[in-house]
This record gives sequence, C-alpha cells and structure tokens, in this order.
Amino acid sequence: MKLARAIHFDESDQRVYHSPARTGEWCISGGFEFSNWSEADLTGKSRQAFANGWLGVETFGRVTFVAVTQVEEVEIAALTQALAQHFVDIYGAPDLAAALPVAHEEVAQMADLCEDHTPNTLLTVIRELTEAGVRETFSVIEAQDAGLEQFALHGSLDDDHGHDHDHGHDHGHGHGHGHGHKH
Repeated sequence: MKLARAIHFDESDQRVYHSPARTGEWCISGGFEFSNWSEADLTGKSRQAFANGWLGVETFGRVTFVAVTQVEEVEIAALTQALAQHFVDIYGAPDLAAALPVAHEEVAQMADLCEDHTPNTLLTVIRELTEAGVRETFSVIEAQDAGLEQFALHGSLDDDHGHDHDHGHDHGHGHGHGHGHKH
C-alpha cells in the first residue's frame, strides 16, 4: 500500500499556515475540516490551508506538498487510530468506536489516491468552495519533474530490455479525482 508524507522544499509552509505539518509525517487530504466553511471563513492563513493544505495525521498541521511512499499495514492502523482520536477530541465524535469507520474511510481514500503513483511522486490539492460544498482536485508532479534524486526506477525486474516506460501522465493538470465529499 501507499500513502503520502509531508515534504518541504523551503520555509514557505512555516509562513503560510497557522500550524504547519512536520516534514515526513503521514498526510491525508483533511477536507472534512472545511465542511461547514463559508466564504467568510476564507481569509489569510485559513484560506491557504483551505485552498492547498494536506493534513498531517501527527501534528494535524497543514502542508502544500506530499510525496507518495510505501506504507505498512501497522502504520495504517496507527494512523486510523490517531485520526479517530482527533475526531473525538476536536470534532465531537461520541467515542472511538463511532469515529474509527470515518477515520478508516479518510485514510482509505488517501491510499486510493496514492496507489497508482510511483514512490516520490508529489501530489498537491486544490480546493474550491462551490454551492454543492467543498470540491477537491488533485495534481500530480512526477518525481523526475520535481528534480528528486531518489525516485524509484520505472519498469519491472523481469524487463531486461531496458525500455524507457513512458506512463504518459498529464503533467500539472488537475486529475479531478472527485471523491465526492458530501459533508
């Protein structure tokens, strides 16, 4: 399975978010935080978190870029538990038993988003407030484009022809994986 970790290229996240995520922490979209927001809420740093912030599941801070990474089942379980506790502490969920299915769904959606991408692929999120609620669009920046040296090589081990696999990704365009968050 794959999820994504917070990554920073400079100090800008420290300036644009009230609470920046820590480099390396696992992230989810976290669009649920904005489910009851209106235009009036979209000012300053809050607007930035709404527009482009992924949610770190350790600090519950925001980050602009996340990098796809392999994740172990045991880490998924710990993340789901931490997120469920967050729902109880912050969002008034009655108990962990009630919060766990919702947390599981949030983590599963993130895993689904990351599954088709090679490790170190960068993802960004763009949110808009529409009449139907919060609309999330995700963009992909391939590892090569981002200039990351440690990206995984394409191709399988049994492919000894050395073909350069062009996966034909549409660079820099929102792929519009509309997960239809109806809050």
